Amino acid sequence: MPFRIYTKTGDAGETALFGGRRVPKDDLRVESYGTVDELNAFIGVLRDQLHQPDVRQTLFDTQNRLFSLGAYLASDPDKPILPLDLLEADVLVLENAMDHMDAELPELRNFILPGGHPAVSAAHVCRTVCRRAERLVVGLHHEQALDPLALQYLNRLSDYFFVLARFLAQAFDAEEVVWKKR
Repeated sequence: MPFRIYTKTGDAGETALFGGRRVPKDDLRVESYGTVDELNAFIGVLRDQLHQPDVRQTLFDTQNRLFSLGAYLASDPDKPILPLDLLEADVLVLENAMDHMDAELPELRNFILPGGHPAVSAAHVCRTVCRRAERLVVGLHHEQALDPLALQYLNRLSDYFFVLARFLAQAFDAEEVVWKKR
């Protein structure tokens, strides 16, 4: 019998964690790894718009780290869970990339609105989805302690997307859209 993507086991609003336990699809754990998955998809949209090999590689590596984070979050906490496949070095990669991009950017003097170029806007979408994932994972952490590196990585990643958006605006010679009060 060929493999089928549908199982019909989720039709009643439940899904299985790694380990077999079934939980409601609106469980905070499911919301957390689902939002990490959503972020991963948006990163793919962003990466497909770029030609800078170093940025594309960082985004590809990030997608792999997020896939591992999603698997960690999707594990049944009452059974031996998959270890978090994140390292402090992964956070340093983001920090170093931000420092490198920041060195080429003018000083930030205003609030920036998303826009100016499709890739810039996509980076801002990644930033906001990453912040939502971070908020959900923090909430999950309050319910059951998670590896603090998961929180740190998401926090740094959202900062990375903000700096990347500014960097891409400059790379594409796009105007940074400045917020203006009435």
